[in-house]
Amino acid sequence: MDQFGTILNFLIYLAVTVPLVGVGILFFNLTTPYSEFKLIRDGGELSDPAKVAAGKAAAYDLGGKIIGQVLVLASAVYHSVGILDLVIWGLVGIAFQIIIFYLFELLTPFKVLAEIPKGNVSVGIFSFCLSLASGLLMASLISY
Repeated sequence: MDQFGTILNFLIYLAVTVPLVGVGILFFNLTTPYSEFKLIRDGGELSDPAKVAAGKAAAYDLGGKIIGQVLVLASAVYHSVGILDLVIWGLVGIAFQIIIFYLFELLTPFKVLAEIPKGNVSVGIFSFCLSLASGLLMASLISY
């Protein structure tokens, strides 16, 4: 019977965390003037190097945000005292990933929002690293 409770708990937390990742992806897409998924999809047009580069830059940028969000969620699962606590920390993680992205936009000598659709892969990789680092930092800050 104890194993059933563990599996049920796993399924409940899975049913909460997977949609939270989806919500994060949705908000990440809504807060940029371009569609990351369109840039990524169009990046498959190998005859157009600019589209390939823009797809790579967007994939790095969005991928970093997702990994950063999942790090926060993993920590929230570990430290949460219940489902509501997990949801709150998940939403805080989404909000702070967006805030950090826009701080990055303000503090850099270039405009991230302009560079990613232009295919500046270096900016996409740097954004990936920033999202990963901020997600790791936020994850470590979650405790009770």
